[in-house]
Amino acid sequence: MQEKNENNQLSPADLEQKLWDYIDGSISPEERTSIDRFIASNEVWKAKYSELLLVNELLQSSELSAPSMRFTKNVMEEIGRLHIAPATRTYINKRIIWGIGIFFITLIIAFIAYGLGQVNWKSSEESNLPVDLSSIDYSKVFSNNFVNVFMMINVVLGLILFDRYLSIRKKNAQQKRTNEV
Repeated sequence: MQEKNENNQLSPADLEQKLWDYIDGSISPEERTSIDRFIASNEVWKAKYSELLLVNELLQSSELSAPSMRFTKNVMEEIGRLHIAPATRTYINKRIIWGIGIFFITLIIAFIAYGLGQVNWKSSEESNLPVDLSSIDYSKVFSNNFVNVFMMINVVLGLILFDRYLSIRKKNAQQKRTNEV
């Protein structure tokens, strides 16, 4: 009765896995005798076992083909024919890097200068610091029209710089394609 239940409960994938284990000999002797009985008494098991046994025999009879002795050399010669990418020094424009660096340094210096310009430098008697930090009005720093205009100009300049970089890159790529053809 247990054998019948086991047959009815197995999915096709489980059935195939059990039969592969049986063919490989990686199951216990109790399971081996149980599967022997299923193969002898059940047509589904018998048909699947015959099919998997044929596949196993085909796998055992076929030899794996090894690559030729010259395979590695052929691959390396083919790679040698291709143009290797140049070192980064040759295709990165240093002026663009300097321009981006100067842009950000100018932006930082401008913010520091503007912030220092907003500080009330009059010293109070209660504080040991030459600056009264409580008198700094931060709303003036970030809501002033001057800062907004400065930021907009810097963003536009940054986008122009980025556009020029991309157009130069596109032009170089087109030149490479025409040289290859």
